[in-house]
Amino acid sequence: MKDVVLAMLAKEPAYGYDLRARVRHALGPLGETLNAGQIYVTLTRLAAAGLVTSTHDDGLPDRPDRRVYALTPAGQQRVAGWLTEVNWPKPDLTDFHLKLVAAAAGRLADPVALVDAQRREVLRRLRDAQRAALDRSVDPVAGLLLEGVVLRLRADLDWLEACERLWREQDRT
Repeated sequence: MKDVVLAMLAKEPAYGYDLRARVRHALGPLGETLNAGQIYVTLTRLAAAGLVTSTHDDGLPDRPDRRVYALTPAGQQRVAGWLTEVNWPKPDLTDFHLKLVAAAAGRLADPVALVDAQRREVLRRLRDAQRAALDRSVDPVAGLLLEGVVLRLRADLDWLEACERLWREQDRT
């Protein structure tokens, strides 16, 4: 989130509320769950790291705490570096992966039941993402992000099917 916030500030300084609106707009339906507090926490951390500064807006007497955030030179360098960085999400062990392995190893729960519950949740998220992607009013860039979410969720479903096959075969032996 911090790099996205920095990139949104690279265009021009902004109030926290305006910055949240920019991020939400850029993410389309994926940004609907963005918590306003998350932006302010991120801005506080970025300020502590010396990547943004803030000033009070004296033009609004009814809102004395309203702050305008801007990038520092270090923040500008961070954005430039982030945009040129080439990487891909690392396959990491999520909470579900660890839960599944621990439950199976300790015989604490039926792994097939855990897989089935996870599958239902992935299917729900997939349905929501597909609905949002089909919405003609979605910005094409946000639509592309949604397509990526759909493809990842489909891959998760494939993996869950492989997990279920493995544990069902082990149950037969």
